[in-house]
Amino acid sequence: MTARRKFLVVAVGVAGALSLLSVADAKGFRRYMSLRQDVDSLHERNRTLAEQNEALREEINALRKDPAALERAVREELGYVKPGEMVFHLESP
Repeated sequence: MTARRKFLVVAVGVAGALSLLSVADAKGFRRYMSLRQDVDSLHERNRTLAEQNEALREEINALRKDPAALERAVREELGYVKPGEMVFHLESP
């Protein structure tokens, strides 16, 4: 076997050993995969929160500019009624 071939075999062996060590070590590849999952989860949560923020922004703008939206919100959330209106609460058994 030539020196070059011996060096190649040793280099491949060392690379293989390091790869196995990385997979087996809790701070190696498994930790990377765990952190990668956490990052993906956080990206999804950020996307969901961004959508909720946008919906709330639209609701705020509607409440500031649209009297009908303000009336709807006051009626639904605070239970207000106009003078002369009657409210019937129906409950199912």
